[in-house]
Amino acid sequence: MVTAADRPSMTVRDMSPGRLAAVCALAVLSASCAWGETALPGNGGGSDKRPVVISDSAMGNYLAGRFAHSQGDMSAAAKYLMAVLDEDPGNPELLRRAFMVMAVEGRIDQATTLARRLVALDDTVPFAPFVLVVDDFKNGRFAAAEKRLNSLSSTGFNAFMVPLLGAWTQVGLDRTEKALSALDPLADRKGFQSMRLLHVGLINDAQGRDEAAEAAYRGAAENGKGLSIRLVELLGNLYERTGRPEEAEALYEAYLKEQPNSQLLEATLARRKPGRAPDRLIRTAVEGAAEAVFGVANSLRQQTSLDIGLIFGRLALHLKPDFPLAQVMVADILEAENRREESNAVYRSIDPESSYAWTARLRVAANLDRVDRTEEAIALLDAMGAERPDRPEPFINLGDIQRNHDRMEEAVKAYDEAVKRIGALERRHWSLLYTRGIALERSKQWARAEADFLAALEFEPEQPYVLNYLGYSWVDQGVHLERAQKMIERAVELRPNDGYIVDSLGWVLYRLGNFGGAVRELERAVELRPEDPIINDHLGDAYWRVGRRQEARFQWRRSLSLEPEDDLLALLKDKLEKGLSDSAKPKSGGDG
Repeated sequence: MVTAADRPSMTVRDMSPGRLAAVCALAVLSASCAWGETALPGNGGGSDKRPVVISDSAMGNYLAGRFAHSQGDMSAAAKYLMAVLDEDPGNPELLRRAFMVMAVEGRIDQATTLARRLVALDDTVPFAPFVLVVDDFKNGRFAAAEKRLNSLSSTGFNAFMVPLLGAWTQVGLDRTEKALSALDPLADRKGFQSMRLLHVGLINDAQGRDEAAEAAYRGAAENGKGLSIRLVELLGNLYERTGRPEEAEALYEAYLKEQPNSQLLEATLARRKPGRAPDRLIRTAVEGAAEAVFGVANSLRQQTSLDIGLIFGRLALHLKPDFPLAQVMVADILEAENRREESNAVYRSIDPESSYAWTARLRVAANLDRVDRTEEAIALLDAMGAERPDRPEPFINLGDIQRNHDRMEEAVKAYDEAVKRIGALERRHWSLLYTRGIALERSKQWARAEADFLAALEFEPEQPYVLNYLGYSWVDQGVHLERAQKMIERAVELRPNDGYIVDSLGWVLYRLGNFGGAVRELERAVELRPEDPIINDHLGDAYWRVGRRQEARFQWRRSLSLEPEDDLLALLKDKLEKGLSDSAKPKSGGDG
């Protein structure tokens, strides 16, 4: 092994581009082999990741860190990059990468230390100053936060971040009017008027100025896209605290009418008691700053990089660890990045008494299933169903998991229980009828399946997936072919680039004997979904019927290479050996 004395002193920045490229290629290859195919970070394997082994080579650690970062394993990336920094502490590029990884990981204390070093080298480095501002807030250094924010430019990202945090520094310094005026630059910025009014409301609320807070909250709702859950929580809390329970009730009912599937107000509704006012939701400058950072994080998450949204979500939680909205957002970003075990850790950190805990547990079950812990997911959903006999969601999710694992009879039972709990179905339940219909069809219960599809179409007559599934099923059975054709043609109009729906149209034309039309549609379906064995098989059949025998065999061989299910596998082998007989030629049918 190379010892410290034997190690060359060359650093990452000393290497020529050519040599760096060569070393990168070797290191990435080595890192890939070291991780192993089944243990690649980011593949949902979680516990299968191999332990981090720090090398004696700074370059090896750097490249291993880059590779781990590219694979979504931020924890390993952080360890490797910190090892490199020990070797080359003044390298600004290494500092920047290590800082970003620490911030993304939520290791804010370490990110803060690195941010101080970065800012000392270059005070224009993105995001680092805001980590230091958050640290000032966390430690009550509001004057220091004010000074730091005043030193920043007012361009780009700073144009909205500086006014928001600047306003809350003034709250921390007991300057309420100055805090409100600090938000003025947002008034003329497109898309930020609602956020400005929200924080005007929050500042007034924190200072006990209830009338001004109410006016601002109402303005935020009018300037935004209706009632957000946070506005409902804040305004409802204000109504309850000021002795107006009827107005709070009307507000909650209005939200639930817009969002009938939401469980996010359950804890709010459950904890209300006559004569007992709730606590104020925002009381301090630190909590206000957490709201500001969360709002920006949520906006960035929707508009730009998930990593940047994640950094600011982590900062919001650093300021206010018990902040369910931010916890859900961070967990959701981790889930979107396929870091499902880490996502579940955040979901599980949500207070069980929170309105968000129930939905978080449903997400935990979905993530468990996606990391091959399906039985744990099923056990959790069963337990949730037993815990809340009035709630259908655990059984809807249970049915979805079982259907995705081809456990159709079990899925039907779960969906049946969900329907039983719902009682009278409404328009919003069309998707439950659709998914139960699929499970029924796949478990050979066609009469019930057909009834569910038709009921779903009564609620949503233009739903393309229901039109397609029912139409295709009829085509496959050779019944109602003309009606099926019209349904599938409408589905194609609604989803012209969906290969599965285009395939259905091609197949109905085939079953009606319009082989030329079938070839045209099935060729387009294969272009849209070249990896699907059934669509390739269908195109092979259509080619055979128009006399293009060589191309037909090519498509069947192509289908065979795409790992078809056993029943199709046997048919393909038979077709490749014998072709299609005239006796198997479909006949055109009517709407019988």
